[in-house]
Amino acid sequence: MQYSEMSKEQLMQELEKNEARLEEMKERHLSLDLSRGKPDQAQLNLSMAVLDALKADSVTDSGNGLDCRNYGALDGIPEAKSLFAEILQTTPEHVFVGGNSSLTLMFEVMSHAMIDGLLGEAPQIFDAERKFLCPVPGYDRHFGMTEHFGYKLITVPMKNDGPDMDVVEELVRKDPSIKGIWCVPKYANPTGVVYSDEVVRRFARLKPAARDFRIYWDNAYCVHVLDPENDQPILDILSECEKAGNPDMVYEFTSTSKISFAGGGVAALASSPANLIDIKSFMTVATIGYDKLNMLRHVRYFKNLSGIKNHMAKHAALIRPKFEAVETILDKELGGLGIAEWTTPAGGYFISFNTKAPVASNVTTLCKECGVVFTPAGATFPYGKDPANSNIRIAPTYAVIDDIKTATELFAIAVKVETLKNLLGK
Repeated sequence: MQYSEMSKEQLMQELEKNEARLEEMKERHLSLDLSRGKPDQAQLNLSMAVLDALKADSVTDSGNGLDCRNYGALDGIPEAKSLFAEILQTTPEHVFVGGNSSLTLMFEVMSHAMIDGLLGEAPQIFDAERKFLCPVPGYDRHFGMTEHFGYKLITVPMKNDGPDMDVVEELVRKDPSIKGIWCVPKYANPTGVVYSDEVVRRFARLKPAARDFRIYWDNAYCVHVLDPENDQPILDILSECEKAGNPDMVYEFTSTSKISFAGGGVAALASSPANLIDIKSFMTVATIGYDKLNMLRHVRYFKNLSGIKNHMAKHAALIRPKFEAVETILDKELGGLGIAEWTTPAGGYFISFNTKAPVASNVTTLCKECGVVFTPAGATFPYGKDPANSNIRIAPTYAVIDDIKTATELFAIAVKVETLKNLLGK
């Protein structure tokens, strides 16, 4: 029976029952963390052979003869560019291979936009009204970066196939102070949404008022499918932008951080030839070149896209049961009550959960008091403020499955307790 159909007496009985369960949980003195989307130790162990791909007696020349122990190759070695081109469905000529973090590449490009300006446009720091579009719920580190640079963050609702493009098109068409938009186009953080072909094409056809408007296309989860037999393809944004006459409008990012080693992988961006010339013009001041030995060991281990997919199937086998465990418990505890809804993603690292009542912050606080940490409510919105106080990001990958089951049960009980209190006016 849904809570909305219960009498006050029934609601009180339900509250008492779940508060008793909550007290039992507190007595267990839990100490669990489901707050960040990190790979677990078993996932990291899958990549240990990457470290053996280069040894003391290995040939360390790249395919073009460059000694990877030395300076040079600002935009990456050829075989690394080819591998990332396969991953991103583009060509090596569109690829710049960097260090270990795609987030750092985003920061460097945004710094360039702020300080130097993009392709001859004025530095964005001179636009005191500069704005950035943020599809919500979204990735807190994206929002934090643009907030750091002083952009006013404008929320855009997410639909089941991507951002609400009617809103995006209207905003960028009329406001030259809007300089960009964040996008996680495949298995989005945290909703798991995959952008439809129509959404990708509408992005490519945007007519922004600002000539230096850019789409920051963070394709972090493009190979992170939970069921390798049911991958969901997405159109290549670069070629779609070229077809639409907007080749310079997008920067696409990815990395191997959750493929090989978190913090020890390789990152890349893909963009138009003009944008890459622009990027190399400031990168050459910042560095003489990134870690080419790390690029080389990754390429020699994974070899090609087929090697990446085979490796990611092993990841999927490890984390899919964790997602299934969360979904099973949520269905058991909350199904049919009419008090919440949640996603069942086909890939990525997160489950997006929404309470019907404005109690998300109370839920995460209550869980923390019981020894289980979730991502703070509001983190998936700019400035950490969810106007509806309803969204919570669940990150099941890092903990062991028994702990995930315990944490999810506690979470569901907390949702019921806080929703019942709200309904009863407590």
